[in-house]
Amino acid sequence: MTTTRADGARVGPRHLVILLAAWAAAIATHAWYGDRHRFFDFDIYYRAVRWWAQGHDVYSYSQTDPVQGSLGFTYPPCAALLLRPLAEMPLGAAQAVFATVSVAALIAAVWCLVAPVAARYGYPPWFGVALALPVVSWLEPVRETFTFGQINFILIGLVVVDLLVAVPRRSRLAGVGIGLAAAIKLTPAIFVVYLLLTRRWRAAATAAAAALVANLVGAALLWHDTWRFWTDLLWQTERIGHTNRIENQSLMGALARLGDGDPNKPAWALLAVLIMGYGLWRARRAALAGDEVSGLTLTALVGCLVSPVTWSHHLLWFAPALVVLVDVASDRRRTARRRWSLATLALVLYVTATFSVISWYDWHVVEHSADKGLTGFLIDNWYVLLMVALLVTLPFRPSPAAEGPTATPAEGREAMANCP
Repeated sequence: MTTTRADGARVGPRHLVILLAAWAAAIATHAWYGDRHRFFDFDIYYRAVRWWAQGHDVYSYSQTDPVQGSLGFTYPPCAALLLRPLAEMPLGAAQAVFATVSVAALIAAVWCLVAPVAARYGYPPWFGVALALPVVSWLEPVRETFTFGQINFILIGLVVVDLLVAVPRRSRLAGVGIGLAAAIKLTPAIFVVYLLLTRRWRAAATAAAAALVANLVGAALLWHDTWRFWTDLLWQTERIGHTNRIENQSLMGALARLGDGDPNKPAWALLAVLIMGYGLWRARRAALAGDEVSGLTLTALVGCLVSPVTWSHHLLWFAPALVVLVDVASDRRRTARRRWSLATLALVLYVTATFSVISWYDWHVVEHSADKGLTGFLIDNWYVLLMVALLVTLPFRPSPAAEGPTATPAEGREAMANCP
């Protein structure tokens, strides 16, 4: 069989068997799991945009849900503009187009995250990405984003390509991806803060300008809806869903579950400030150390924690965290104890996110009667706890300049010494 070489690496029969086995297992398990949500969220947005196309206000659309009550369009107006062309298509065709664009964005993000790591270990980038895709697809946030028809793949694609491709190359378009992501959904705006903290002034200004322009275009075409969104609907978090639902894996969700359903707002504000201060400080350190993936991951986790509502399918950022953990755990320059501890964290993160700890009640792994005491606390807030653990423990890798072939041993040791 023909083999492929890259920097001395070889992809032979054994590697291809592993690759085919991973894809076969992924296809089989997804076929078993099925399309449990039938693009539920996308269908709401599709119908809301069609409602707007028929002359109504986009935010006046409402669809009854037996679990969460009335649901409607929750994104800023410019997101409605981007979805507007799909409203001219039949539902099935719109779903197919949206799914295709979403999967392409996910592949682009995975390529940016995995290809450099694969090449550094001597494997062709295509092999690393092809192996990572089925493995990543098992994560609950990935499969749920797809089956709900959520926009998260597109958002992570815009942010990751921007930070790992455009920003390092100092492209004139650096920051545009983050700006568009923030215009579509507010949470990615935290990456503008990250750019400011890491002194990428031009990219930060471009991101802010892109977000502003996108919102101004939305305002020009949907003035009444824009005014209503920014002055009223934005602050009605109950429109997105009940805060205390277990699927809301944010600080506010955890506090709501600890209380009587309503979060303690002063406690949330204090914890949010502490999380933002510590998490963004670590993100800045990661970026200055040359590890942009750790930096953007820490920033994203901060955003997810402090956001009032973070559904479990928003947590695609577990994927880049796993890339960093596995990469460092495979680095023989680290101490054995450090490698094993990070490998253990990666395994716990992957297994519990794949088997969806927060869904154990629904899957009858444990009974609802267990929703008390320490066991209930851990199950109800497992992803929150994982994010906090990652904020503290996610390592930084040495910059490519320090670990490249031209680096001296002293430079390599210095770079490693600056890593946690």
